[in-house]
Amino acid sequence: MPQHILIVGGGVGGTIAANLLARSLRHHEAEITLIDSTGKHAYMPGWLYLPFNHVGAESDQLIRPEHDLLNNRVHLVTGEVHKIDAPNRELHVRHSRGLDEIAGTGGASEAVYPYDYLVLATGARLVPSDLPGLAEGEGKWHHFYSAEGSLQLRQALNTFEGGRIVITVGGIPYRCPPAPLEFTFLLDEWLRKRGLRDRTEIHYLYPLPRVFPIESVAEVAAPLLEERNVESTIFFNTEAVDTERKIISSLEGEEIPYDLLVLVPPHRGAKVIEESGLGDAQGWLPTDRATLEVKGQQHIYALGDATDLPVSKSG
Repeated sequence: MPQHILIVGGGVGGTIAANLLARSLRHHEAEITLIDSTGKHAYMPGWLYLPFNHVGAESDQLIRPEHDLLNNRVHLVTGEVHKIDAPNRELHVRHSRGLDEIAGTGGASEAVYPYDYLVLATGARLVPSDLPGLAEGEGKWHHFYSAEGSLQLRQALNTFEGGRIVITVGGIPYRCPPAPLEFTFLLDEWLRKRGLRDRTEIHYLYPLPRVFPIESVAEVAAPLLEERNVESTIFFNTEAVDTERKIISSLEGEEIPYDLLVLVPPHRGAKVIEESGLGDAQGWLPTDRATLEVKGQQHIYALGDATDLPVSKSG
């Protein structure tokens, strides 16, 4: 009897894991199923560039059908995993459709998928409500951590005529540590091309004792920011945002005014991880560094942004 391997999440980690397993294991050894909530694979790094160009969010440069990226041995199921029943080795999936050989339910609106091995590549989610002022001020601050957010930021930049732009993060960890710094350099160039740089102050705030987590990179980046007349403030741990007064405040007691705020929202692990009791207080999976097995669980593994490992959350 082949082993049933379920992989949750069609991002970088889940897709690569599914394809490697399909190449490594024979038909009689394993049946491999990947469950993804949308059935579409988003190239998330592309969202960083959307505010500065006219590429559509649904462009094939950024979005591809997940099925097209998978080995033909991998069964793809489009649906939302709403419960992980670890004791019974089952996943409960809503609005499931696709190749449902394992469940045998042929496209039911809800299905149960048994597994022998489970790989959780559930990624990270944005939780603006974790930072006071963000949820209440929806639409009055911006980010580039989703296609929708990037397009809204594009619109805000296209109507921007000058003032102070503040760039910062709402908490650690967050996906793609270089992104805020990259955005700052891209913004500087974009403003110069449009003749707006002389009318704009750029203020880069960062919670660590340098402008980038890796010291050798920070040593190069800091003088480049100064050369471009970008003000930087380190040890700025965001505590709250007042979108009415347009002020961002820190745990260290500083208050910085802005005209346009670009802020990486707080991140947590997937909601289903929290609700299934597998994650820590923020929904990250406690993961063994050597084996990637979820601690305290048998035959459940985690990879990518979903883990609590002290490595960058970056595909």
